[in-house]
Amino acid sequence: MFYIYFVFSTVGLVTTTSRDTFLSLYFEIGKILNRCENFNYNINAFCKSIIFQLNGSILPNDRYMEASGLIGPIPSINATLLNLTYIIISDLNGTDTSFSQLLIDANLPKLERLMLRSCNLIGEIPSSFGTFTSIKILDLSFNRLGGEISENLSTLDNLNFLFLNGNNFTGKVPSWILNTKEKIDLSYNNFTHTGVTGCQQNNIMNLFSSIARVNNSGIVPCLRSQTTCTAGFSHSVHINCGGEITRFNDTDYGADNNQAGPSTFQQGTRNWAFSTTGVFLDDDHMDDNLAFDNRQVSISGDGAELYRNARLAPTSLTYYLFCLANSTYTVNLHFAEIQFTNDQTYSSLGRRIFDVYIRGKQVLKDFNIKEAAGGAGIPIVKYFTVNVTDGTLEIGFRWAGKGTTSMPQGIVYGPLISAISVLDPKIDDKFSSASTGGFATAAVVGIVGGTVFAASVILGVLWWNGCLREQSTLERDLKGIELQTTSFTLMQIKAATNDFHASNKIGEGGFGPGTLADGTMIAVKQLSARSKQGNREFVTEIGLISALQHPHLVKLYGCCIEGNQLMLIYEYLENNSLARALFGPQESQESQLTLDWPTRMKICIGIARGLAYLHEESRLKIVHRDIKATNVLLDKNLNPKISDFGLAKLDEEDNTHISTRVAGTYGYMAPEYALHGRLTEKADVYSFGIVALEIVSGRRNTRSRPKLEPFILLEWAHVLKENRNLLELVDTRIGSDCNTDEVMAMINIALLCTNPTALARPLMSSVVSMLEGKAEVQEYLTDTSISSNRQMSAETMRKLYRKLDEDDTDISQTKSMLADGPWTNSSTFAADLYRVNLTSG
Repeated sequence: MFYIYFVFSTVGLVTTTSRDTFLSLYFEIGKILNRCENFNYNINAFCKSIIFQLNGSILPNDRYMEASGLIGPIPSINATLLNLTYIIISDLNGTDTSFSQLLIDANLPKLERLMLRSCNLIGEIPSSFGTFTSIKILDLSFNRLGGEISENLSTLDNLNFLFLNGNNFTGKVPSWILNTKEKIDLSYNNFTHTGVTGCQQNNIMNLFSSIARVNNSGIVPCLRSQTTCTAGFSHSVHINCGGEITRFNDTDYGADNNQAGPSTFQQGTRNWAFSTTGVFLDDDHMDDNLAFDNRQVSISGDGAELYRNARLAPTSLTYYLFCLANSTYTVNLHFAEIQFTNDQTYSSLGRRIFDVYIRGKQVLKDFNIKEAAGGAGIPIVKYFTVNVTDGTLEIGFRWAGKGTTSMPQGIVYGPLISAISVLDPKIDDKFSSASTGGFATAAVVGIVGGTVFAASVILGVLWWNGCLREQSTLERDLKGIELQTTSFTLMQIKAATNDFHASNKIGEGGFGPGTLADGTMIAVKQLSARSKQGNREFVTEIGLISALQHPHLVKLYGCCIEGNQLMLIYEYLENNSLARALFGPQESQESQLTLDWPTRMKICIGIARGLAYLHEESRLKIVHRDIKATNVLLDKNLNPKISDFGLAKLDEEDNTHISTRVAGTYGYMAPEYALHGRLTEKADVYSFGIVALEIVSGRRNTRSRPKLEPFILLEWAHVLKENRNLLELVDTRIGSDCNTDEVMAMINIALLCTNPTALARPLMSSVVSMLEGKAEVQEYLTDTSISSNRQMSAETMRKLYRKLDEDDTDISQTKSMLADGPWTNSSTFAADLYRVNLTSG
């Protein structure tokens, strides 16, 4: 016996020619593989319909078909396919299809598994489905099927699993289902009566949220008889998903270690429960352990115990919280990929992709933990703000029908959540009424009355001082921006930074490190009315960064907009900025880091990858406009992350933008942008070339010299190139222990990137390939015209530098927003915190 897997994947429109080619290839493969016992294939991401003419004469004994992402309709499948065993189709796009029009022959003698999950099916289940006597697994979940469940399904004698969850079935649950011994999932439907008091029946039937609720609010009916909230209402819930009781950052995370097989409802110890749906595609066992215990992947950073376990799910996983006090909560979702690895083994090939929902709203789409965190075994926390008005909160994770389903094995692809923390930031845990057993009524009345009076006074004072009017303006500026972040309160930020204590200050407008309630280290970028960045830049930075996730971009955790306070909250990066590492005071060992050649090469490649993502890979095509050493931050492992998107600009469709408001930092700005305001992604390429020269040389790109022309690093590099002595550019601190071929390649790539002609500069994706040695370094053209252009641009730029030295002003009135401040052992956006001293180094 042998298995052959084919994955056909395309991007873009499928033309008639390509469809014919595909079908021709399909038939040829079928003829060749006539003797195979299993022929499994995945077809993903086609943007046009593909009509499958399934011919039984060429089919092997077992056919596994997962058509995820196709546009329907589902093709007709007739009885000539005598050996067809599995029909698995999921997550189809396109219009609705009436179930009565579905043509699947009931006389398929070997059909054991029929899964039509999320296929846009509507209507009632046809009576003909009762004749599929060989079926063991029938999955019609996450469609829009309605009416009452047909009695004809009771004749499926071999049925082991029946999944009808996520539909619109009505009426009463049939008696034959209540008396069955098979695994049945009826959750998320609109029945009027289930015949069961709880949310499950004999641990084999999931009835969670199976009865319709008004506006889907309030406690689900199946929990009402068991939940009275007599212990009071809680202001926090902490769950260690899939694991034992764990203490993390002085907080106890409750145990959630029940193995919970497919389509199961389980109630926690206090005010939470969870529901799983579905069965893994390659599996038909009722005893799958969905509480995963990691024994393979090491966890980096603090809180390893919290990330040792996680909860899996074949299709969907929903955590349901109840008896919550009505308030605004911070929801922290903890993730770490602990099933796939970073090594070169088979386990590294897996890709887990799922969506996240809070209160029914999708907050993360196509989320890939390993990609978002930068590798396996690396914790990542996603923060959200949620208003609870009915005492309940649903947090859902649903497999998106994407990624891998058989690597490294068949039951590892579903959602994987490590921990959930839901906290009311205005009330500490110890004051939660659920923890204290509830306040006396008189005390509650007194507290509420006093609070209302105090709030009235405070609101009046704030309004009189204009704070609330300013807040309203800011909220209008932010309207329409979809943030994948949380909104922090000023109280939270004060607590994290010790009330903005001087010991936490890292320059004008910056504070860090701070520590959130869950232990997350943060850096705070504080703006004010006196700052040169107004609401426009603030809104831009929030909107852009919240939409971007990449290992070489700084993570935005959230923002604080309260009164006249404008703050951004970022991840804290231990090694500050690249500028500090390269140019910090030599007498301070804490300021300057030892950057050997491999580290510098890694930093340069990381910056290039980040820019390639911004320019070419992200949904938004973004020109950063201010790439420089101070805007590249370094984490504890000296991995680079691009920061400060306050000047970032969306790349227009015509790829050229004439700006009347030039913004950025002279010395890093491309000539066509600094002199004429012509902005394209090639302006960032130029800036990258300057930064690459700084990385190689350890020198700032410009330096003023009394009574002499300004020193320009780029000009010096060209002189050395003409003298065939480029290695003289190398920082003496690197020493002789470096790869001269890599050094020469980086310098030549930097010169390519700084070509005075924008069109002659390479794309950042090409730069990445050249730096990684996957492509030859393009030769820099040195003809007379280009040399003349370079000299003219250099002379013009020198005049600008002289002007800046004379009056210390910037003609754009948006100088790099540098502020006085010492070099300190912290990090946030260095452009706001540190002044680059052009007279030293």
